[in-house]
Amino acid sequence: MARTVNAAVHAVRRDAFVDVAQRLIQAKGYEQMSVQDVLDELGASRGAFYHYFGSKADLLEAVVERMVEAATAALAPIVAEQDLSALAKLEGVFAGLARWKGERTELMLALLRVWRSDENAIVREKFRREIVIHLAPPLTAIVEQGKAEGLFTATSPDQVARVLVSLIQSANEAAVELFFARQADTIPFENVERTLEAYKEAYERILGLPAGALTIGDPTMLHQWFG
Repeated sequence: MARTVNAAVHAVRRDAFVDVAQRLIQAKGYEQMSVQDVLDELGASRGAFYHYFGSKADLLEAVVERMVEAATAALAPIVAEQDLSALAKLEGVFAGLARWKGERTELMLALLRVWRSDENAIVREKFRREIVIHLAPPLTAIVEQGKAEGLFTATSPDQVARVLVSLIQSANEAAVELFFARQADTIPFENVERTLEAYKEAYERILGLPAGALTIGDPTMLHQWFG
């Protein structure tokens, strides 16, 4: 029993560091945030910090991991809804992810500013792995349902789901590049639309859907990020 209590206390204390880091990243940016800032907020010692995290980058990784878990958990009700078709669920997943990001614009922008840094390459790779772990299972369930409904032609739902995750990750990375290009005013908004439309066509082909069957991308949300 003692081990269980200790594990629970450990998780709570670790979460406190992640809570503060997420708040500071949103308020002042990751590069401007120091480990000392986190310690000052918590009234904690440097030794306490290094008990849970090996570095500032490890703390960033924990923040990103929490975000992935929260974003994918928010999709669970959509996947579990029995009255929705597989296509409606798939569209709901894309809309849910976009909505989740849109509700945390300041935090997302703060992370985008440091995301491409070479020193965060390991964090980005771990982020990709977390996305596969958390997003592949619900997508597999959706593809299996779509196959049963005669809508998707995928022969191996779990493999197709992993390909979809890869495409989603690629689309996210392309979106980051497009975001900064738009910020620098080096590309027109139409480039954003064409790129995201190409990914939508790829999703349709992977699943065996007819062209135009999948509706994703809220114009209002696109203009919020890229307008």
